[in-house]
Amino acid sequence: MSNSEFEHTVISNSSESIGSLDLSADVSRAAVGFVAGSRPKFSGETADLLRSRLTAVSLALIVILLAALLGGLVQQIENQLWFRVAILIALITCFFSLRSKHQFSLFQLRLFELIVFGIVVLQVSTMLVSRINEYAINNDVTSVIAIKYVFWGAWCILILIYGIFMPNTWKRGAAVMIPLSLMPFIILAVQSWWSPQVAKLLAQGASISPIPLPVVAAFVCIYGTHIINSARREAFKARQFGQYRLLNKLGSGGMGEVFKAEHVLLKRPCAMKLIKPGIVADTTAIANFEKEVKATAKLTHWNTIEIYDYGHTEDGTFYYVMELLPGLSLDELVNLQGPLPPGRVVHLLRQVCGALQEAHEAGLIHRDIKPANIFAAQRGGIYDVAKLLDFGLVKEHSNDHASIENESSYASFSGTPHYMPPEQAVAYQEVDRRSDIYALGAVAYYLLTAQPPFSEKNVIQLLAAHAKSEVVPPSKVNEKVPADLERIILRCMEKQAADRFPDAISLADALNQCKCATAWTNKMAASWWHENWKASTRDQGTMLHTNEVTIKMQSDQTVIQ
Repeated sequence: MSNSEFEHTVISNSSESIGSLDLSADVSRAAVGFVAGSRPKFSGETADLLRSRLTAVSLALIVILLAALLGGLVQQIENQLWFRVAILIALITCFFSLRSKHQFSLFQLRLFELIVFGIVVLQVSTMLVSRINEYAINNDVTSVIAIKYVFWGAWCILILIYGIFMPNTWKRGAAVMIPLSLMPFIILAVQSWWSPQVAKLLAQGASISPIPLPVVAAFVCIYGTHIINSARREAFKARQFGQYRLLNKLGSGGMGEVFKAEHVLLKRPCAMKLIKPGIVADTTAIANFEKEVKATAKLTHWNTIEIYDYGHTEDGTFYYVMELLPGLSLDELVNLQGPLPPGRVVHLLRQVCGALQEAHEAGLIHRDIKPANIFAAQRGGIYDVAKLLDFGLVKEHSNDHASIENESSYASFSGTPHYMPPEQAVAYQEVDRRSDIYALGAVAYYLLTAQPPFSEKNVIQLLAAHAKSEVVPPSKVNEKVPADLERIILRCMEKQAADRFPDAISLADALNQCKCATAWTNKMAASWWHENWKASTRDQGTMLHTNEVTIKMQSDQTVIQ
């Protein structure tokens, strides 16, 4: 069983949609905002969507028209060659303009829409007239009728493309698609008036359909436009949480989901963690979710993830908002690089000690220290800023027992077995700050060796190893581990809590005495990140973890949820 099998967080980059929320204000139809530009505008989303759709449609039309042009050249058909080349050049110009970094207003994008579809309509119209004239000269009634229906089909496809891909209200869609559906009939009527021969040939193939296909396509697309636009409005409204707008999903787990979000007034990117009624039936899980944010919100240390806000929506969804961190979890960092240099490990551990010391002084015991819950981030131009995450299993020392999590339904304990101190499995309610010291020592072991201190195949064996087995010194796994740092790690992982460092400050002081304590500098950290990590290839914030893991002891079987 791999280490990941004991982790309780599932990270997903899929952009799954969230359910519609019954908010009191329909932000997609808000007529005014308190400050100009302060509210999320549906037109802004329409502009973003229109640009992406126009880019895709332009590329598709370029491929289709280029293929048709090359096919004609192969068959030595050079009819309207230069005109068709000019149309292609215009489409290519539009495509690259839309692909550029230049910002376009919604009005400018509508002009692009007019140009893209207008020039295609122009080409299809001229080709229709040209082909019918060519066949009429030869008195080829079959080809004249056939080409009419071929172009009717092309017209229907063009209407469908516009109706499906272009974001519109049904009124605007009708204003565009009804005239567009009538254009081929107007063109044929004018051509018949101009050429009696064409009129004669077309009269021999009169349609028996009461409503021509282009008109049917237009009305179908108008209705489809209405359905699609209504769905977009509902989705837009559902993404608004008070002053926050959800962007894309970052991760999910047993306790809820994490989304990248934005404060609509400050335009500040953030991460929003939420849980909706019905996702977890156990009310204890929901209570723990609220306890996590309230506990974390008390902490102000630079190395603890910052909580911006929290609350409930009208449908009962609880959420809280936290800072969005660019970087990697220590678990991901080791997976990327392998064992970390001792100096870098000390640099990161000392920062975590600062965060833990504040939490411990506030009466909070983390109880889930592990590499995935410590983040190496970039903040304020400084790299390798350690951030302690996920206080979802935190134990609060308080005389008010009602405020402490109700764990009776869990039968035993919660945590991550690879880094869990012995006492957490047998006296879950009795853990103290020295339990976090043990877990941090196990994390240090992993950072230096790229493997946890114990690697047994199941949870029971892991817990037994933490309680009884001696830790293999990390220098036996990685000979580059210095002796002074090894002694600190082994003391952190003593079986008896009394034999460990008494608090995080004592551990930090010991780490400061290591010979490698100054070996890793901010300049070295910046250099490493610039060489090894590209922000453009990773969506900031995917480090955020939801929780909770619950280990239930049922006779001789352990279940991790």
